[in-house]
Amino acid sequence: MKKIFYLSFIYLALSHQVAFSQAKFEKPSLTHKDSWSIVMIPDLQNYVKYNRNQPILDMMMSWIEDNIDTLNIKMVVCVGDLVEQNDIINQGHDGDQSAQKQWEAASKSFSRLDGKIPYIAATGNHDYSIDMAGKRRSRYADFFQIDKNWKNRNTIVQNSTNEDGLPTLENSAYELKSLNGQDYLFMTIEWAPRDTVITWAKRIAEMEQYKNHRIVLTTHAYLNAKDMRMAGENKWFVYEPYSINNEIQKSDRITLPSSNNGEQIWQKLVEPSTNIEMVLCGHISGEGYKLDKNQAGKNVHQILFDSQSMGGGHRYGNGGDGWLRLLEFLPDNKTVKVKTFSPLFGISPTTQEHAWKKDERNEFIVEFSK
Repeated sequence: MKKIFYLSFIYLALSHQVAFSQAKFEKPSLTHKDSWSIVMIPDLQNYVKYNRNQPILDMMMSWIEDNIDTLNIKMVVCVGDLVEQNDIINQGHDGDQSAQKQWEAASKSFSRLDGKIPYIAATGNHDYSIDMAGKRRSRYADFFQIDKNWKNRNTIVQNSTNEDGLPTLENSAYELKSLNGQDYLFMTIEWAPRDTVITWAKRIAEMEQYKNHRIVLTTHAYLNAKDMRMAGENKWFVYEPYSINNEIQKSDRITLPSSNNGEQIWQKLVEPSTNIEMVLCGHISGEGYKLDKNQAGKNVHQILFDSQSMGGGHRYGNGGDGWLRLLEFLPDNKTVKVKTFSPLFGISPTTQEHAWKKDERNEFIVEFSK
């Protein structure tokens, strides 16, 4: 009996040692030497609204900059909510930075990538202010202009206008040709896109010059954490010129006229297309994935990634634990490996065991139709 117990103890000890050795930290790397990748950045609002959290965002961007060659990164995509407030002066109770400082922090962080790689910075609901009629405005164009990053200038092929009729990057498209023989169009549309924007994007997707391109669409609010497209009216509020107990007062939520939710974006734009094959979004905390086929019978991979509630939450946390989503496009032009990594945890041996999310919601494989 003692001998059996001893052997069992040795087996358990060895099993634990093997399991521990398998958990050894591995830096992000490509699984195939000819792969290329996209980095997906979640909502930034909780990084930029606090002075203490802004260095974490800088570190995330530094990590991307350092790994452009290692991961053969071809595009960086942020899913919106670049700031918490678009235009407030009073810092209020949601952060200690004015809107000006928030926009400056977001723009400065992206500057690390300027001249090195093209990127898409989508707009989210927090990037807008509205009036009582629901007309939106944003300071986005003051901080994200086409000449900020000459890599964007070299790849932009289409753009539309904001609600004031001014040309901005809020609705724009970037072309990358012959990535392992496949041409790509990376398109972004504003949060709760207006009908005119849906019409614009649909026409772009249908153009003869892009019929053989694979389109990756980015928008802010599209899928929720239950893997369902968002429905219902798009609403936002007006900040009122009053603060009670350090809390800026807000109006009742106002419906945005002629705007579209996730399900409407699917029905009007994505499903009818023959070449929109991936949709990336944020807005809702957590992860989500939905696979559908468009009218051409092609797989459409719809991916939600938003870590703003991680790392302590909306008001008291560190902004989101530094999480990034890595998408590796294999040279078969069909397979994409999706992984979730935090440079914040990965930077120190003390925390490296937490640097990867390995559950099936955060590490999975998708396949495009051939």
